[in-house]
Amino acid sequence: MVVVMWMTACVLVAAGRNAVSQDAEKTTAAVVMANAADKPFQAIYKADEKWRRAQRGSVSEDEEKKHLPPSHLKHVDAATQAKALAHWEAVLEDLEKVDIEKLSAEERLNLEVYRAQIVVLRNAVKFKEYERPVNSDSQFWDIAPLDARVFRTEEYYTRYLSRLRDVPEYFDEQMANMRAGMARGFTPPRVTLQGRDQGLKDVVNAKNAQATSFWRPFVAMPSSISGAEQEKLKTEAEDVIKHSVAPAYAEMLKFFDDEYVPRAVTSLSAESLPDGKAYYQSKILEYATVTLSPEEIHALGLTEMERIRAEMLAAIKTSGFTGTFPEFLQYLRTDPKFFAKMPEELLHDAAWIAKEFDGVSGRYFGKEPRGRFGIVTVPPEIAPFYTAGRGGLQTYLVNTYDLPSRPLYSLPALTLHESAPGHSWQLALAEEQARDRKLPQFRKVYIPAYGEGWALYCERLGTEMGIYHTPYEIFGMLSYQAWRAARLVVDTGIHSQGWTREQAQQYLHDNTALSDHEIETEVDRYISWPGQALAYYLGEMAIVKERKKAEQALGAKFNLRAFHDAVLETGSVPLPVLEEHLDAWIRGGGIGPFVEMEQ
Repeated sequence: MVVVMWMTACVLVAAGRNAVSQDAEKTTAAVVMANAADKPFQAIYKADEKWRRAQRGSVSEDEEKKHLPPSHLKHVDAATQAKALAHWEAVLEDLEKVDIEKLSAEERLNLEVYRAQIVVLRNAVKFKEYERPVNSDSQFWDIAPLDARVFRTEEYYTRYLSRLRDVPEYFDEQMANMRAGMARGFTPPRVTLQGRDQGLKDVVNAKNAQATSFWRPFVAMPSSISGAEQEKLKTEAEDVIKHSVAPAYAEMLKFFDDEYVPRAVTSLSAESLPDGKAYYQSKILEYATVTLSPEEIHALGLTEMERIRAEMLAAIKTSGFTGTFPEFLQYLRTDPKFFAKMPEELLHDAAWIAKEFDGVSGRYFGKEPRGRFGIVTVPPEIAPFYTAGRGGLQTYLVNTYDLPSRPLYSLPALTLHESAPGHSWQLALAEEQARDRKLPQFRKVYIPAYGEGWALYCERLGTEMGIYHTPYEIFGMLSYQAWRAARLVVDTGIHSQGWTREQAQQYLHDNTALSDHEIETEVDRYISWPGQALAYYLGEMAIVKERKKAEQALGAKFNLRAFHDAVLETGSVPLPVLEEHLDAWIRGGGIGPFVEMEQ
């Protein structure tokens, strides 16, 4: 009996080995077939990437891997734009020929991301957005480096100087585009351009090259560059700033003040521009990655504002304040205890909050980025019109201009959004995963609905992480939630329903704790940058919806760390792609590679 059982077991093992071998052969064959089917699509995006690299200033793939900047500013003239439109149209035609069903899972995801990206790029040139290269938030002449710490090698400096030599030609091309936009009534609204020439004035009125923002990288140069070479680079910099950069800025300042602003359109809405309805819908698709109509988004915003208002009232009650909602907002805007006395206080508090998150990050995330970020003040030349903060891969910018408009009770939400686990955290993870997985270059592009949606979700997540310690900080977070939900109302109100600037400002004043200064800069940003403000709340709603779906489907098996890892592992993708990815993750049992760390 024992022998028979042993012989039977041997037969079964042998059969199992044969089955495994056959399965392995089938899997290998399937992989080979998938790889072969992937090649036509890969050829399309690889050729496109080579073309794009040339447009960025002839940066090679190896140079990009070393994080070296381009040696030249890109051309933006009408002829170049026409070639770009033809290129994007051709790419879209080629994509129609790709057999989606035969693609591997990885390339199928890539195709969804890539096609959405190409449509956005095509639309931007189709609607001639290059003729409107200025808005209230950012201007093409803001090309001075914000953070000089990236200047580590001599080559970085020589490339920087090469780009500065291109400024006169670059400005001439931008000026020609702006004149073409003026001729057809395609400019930002005049009211949003007031005072936006400050960056030009700062360069023109500087007493010498060292007094300009372009000199920032030369203040403290790396010791790895010899003293003699440092002096040589500084001499070249003085020459190019004095003889190339400053004259170009002076010419642009005269054009902007004397021609452009006086002839800018006075209407506010995107739908009042040439082909305005289609243009505004294209901006909704670009920033929110959805096809909702302005009317649908407006109604959604009103509904969400009602829900958040109830939470805000509960927070007021917890604080012990007995006045009305408007009185509480006035209290928050005026009581000195809510504001920093010195810029350093604001910066120190931001740093403390960031480190407080570090102390609990392991409870909420399985995979953490290796990269780190620093905290830097917003440069003075852009601070008056800049947002309260902005996060990047290596830098969390904190605006210390006009401290009475920078309440401390909003700083925890701002820090979670801009630094970690918001933008700086997400961008670092995305870069590391793109490098480790050798993702194509187009997968490294930032998509606002994903990035801003994630960062806004992180603000709300702060309540679970214990980052908010007072009812005022909780209210600050809720005010930020209301601010982003209000954008759905305000952006669509301005661009499709005839709202005035004053009407938009009043709506934010009545429904959030934002300071009047922030409200003014924010509304002007929405007016001159249609659609961008929609990305935040629509993105957060998509993530929250998927989390609730996962919690219901997985029950006790739901793992929050694994969910966050699943959201972040795709990098920046359109919302429909993210939802498909998370639905598949739920169907697979909600398992993440770092869940075992909890066992």
